[in-house]
Amino acid sequence: MAEVIAPERPLTVNGNGLAADALDELTPLAETPLGGVLAQLSRRGKLGANDLLRARRLAEESGDPLLRMLLRLGLVSERDMALALADVLALPLAEPKDFPDGPIAPDAFSLRFLKDAQVIPLREEEGTLHAAFADPTDPFVVQALGMAAGKEVSPWVGLPSEIEAAIDRLYAAPAEPTTEEALNADLGEVSEDDIEHLKDLASEAPVIRMVNQLIQRAVESRASDIHIEPFADELKVRYRVDGILHEVDSPPPRSTAAIISRIKIMSKLNIAERRLPQDGRIPLRVQGKELDLRVSTVPTMFGESVVMRLLDKESVRFDFDALGFDGSPRERLIQILEMPYGIFLVTGPTGSGKSTTLYTALSRLNTQERKIITVEDPVEYQIPGINQIQVKPQIGMTFAGALRSIVRQDPDIIMVGEMRDLETARIAVQSALTGHVVLSTLHTNDAASGVTRLLDMGVEDYLLTSTINGILAQRLVRRLCPACRTPYQPLPELAAKFGRVGAGVAGFSLYRASGCAECGATGYRGRLVITEVLIMTDPLRQAVLAHATASDIQRIAIAEGMLTMYDDGLRKALDGRTTIEEVLRVAEEA
Repeated sequence: MAEVIAPERPLTVNGNGLAADALDELTPLAETPLGGVLAQLSRRGKLGANDLLRARRLAEESGDPLLRMLLRLGLVSERDMALALADVLALPLAEPKDFPDGPIAPDAFSLRFLKDAQVIPLREEEGTLHAAFADPTDPFVVQALGMAAGKEVSPWVGLPSEIEAAIDRLYAAPAEPTTEEALNADLGEVSEDDIEHLKDLASEAPVIRMVNQLIQRAVESRASDIHIEPFADELKVRYRVDGILHEVDSPPPRSTAAIISRIKIMSKLNIAERRLPQDGRIPLRVQGKELDLRVSTVPTMFGESVVMRLLDKESVRFDFDALGFDGSPRERLIQILEMPYGIFLVTGPTGSGKSTTLYTALSRLNTQERKIITVEDPVEYQIPGINQIQVKPQIGMTFAGALRSIVRQDPDIIMVGEMRDLETARIAVQSALTGHVVLSTLHTNDAASGVTRLLDMGVEDYLLTSTINGILAQRLVRRLCPACRTPYQPLPELAAKFGRVGAGVAGFSLYRASGCAECGATGYRGRLVITEVLIMTDPLRQAVLAHATASDIQRIAIAEGMLTMYDDGLRKALDGRTTIEEVLRVAEEA
């Protein structure tokens, strides 16, 4: 279960795979299978020394097995644990396809035994019972299962959540009170005006468990955002996975006030203030991952709507290839980043990956010889070697105010989170004129509109032509699951559109999403960018000075070699990385 814990220091590993301070306390385990599993997790960087010692003490206090305590605290992910167990013990790892369609020897085992032992029979062979164990290092569970079945046991390693789901599916459990009934008994009468009562409820086990489950399921679903929205007679919970919202099972509406209060307490917000929007953050460890949850609340007709954005600090990769940059757009982007001074803008709507692209550019530019300072709202990821400043408007620390001070810090590269107003844009332009590289974002639909947006703000045209090196516009499209994508022959009318990105009218295939277990039956897994990169050339400068429209600027940019977002999307659909439907969802033909 997820739990809030402070990020810990990196683990220093010795020859045995454990940190010295942890090794002293765990010496008795060194030569056991359990010790081997812990050492393997430690060597792979999946388990820290402080986490290990903390879990050991809690396990001793509660009497629970150490491996189960590591999972319960969220210090190690289920899959990392299962992989380490399978590797150290040389046992097969049970995948969902290995679980049976019906119960094996249902009369031999009680439901309580299977759940407590976290074990499920997989199949019977001559005198042998194959079974998946969450913890096959426990010899008593293996022996007990063999005695109950009257057969020799061949152990497999299974993920606890998959074992539990299979037990619930295959072995009929006694009727238990529904979540709503249990909550009604636990919550009693709740009044939103009784702040002390709400505070007490938000700190009790049922509500804590529900909030933790919401977050844990979001992590398992690879969600980027959790939306919790109260309505008149329901509480709606939706996860945004690969850019698309999916509704999931929701807690009962009676629990709305307690759940929202719990989230506000975790993010250190004022639970008594329900008239104004609030923002906070929650540092979390879930399944061994360090997460940063950005929490936003706004008042609505039926309560506060809460959105939590999940930032996975460990899995994010600041790499242009991993993001989907390739071919001509990548070459043009690198050309802009290598210019010694000037402004580089990234444009697109909210959630189009602008910040990740800027962080990737900064990571590329981050060398010993350069001083880099950023002004952000908020600071999403911390990058070693870069001075990052958090905007605080309530005390006067705005983008413009911070920028004035930054210039006196002798930076080489400045990153401004967003050009929101004329004052910020003018200081950024002045910084570029004095020899700095300035990176920033704008909210526009395409690259050409970035120029007209700055003109509309009031920035002088001659300053723009002198300072802007290039503008990148981008969108995110869902990446096709390579395991289940299906090729098909496009209609001739559609095939004709692909001529300008290097395909003939006939003789090529596109791909459609099918859906399988690996991608959760969606047909997609992950996202990649489609981009257009406008480089400021002399014909474009003349168009800007003449105050040309965005469509005129785009026409000139295409003539100068710019590949539009739509064409970049066609190219990636042709490669089988996405579908034409995804491209049409986020981009339109120029």
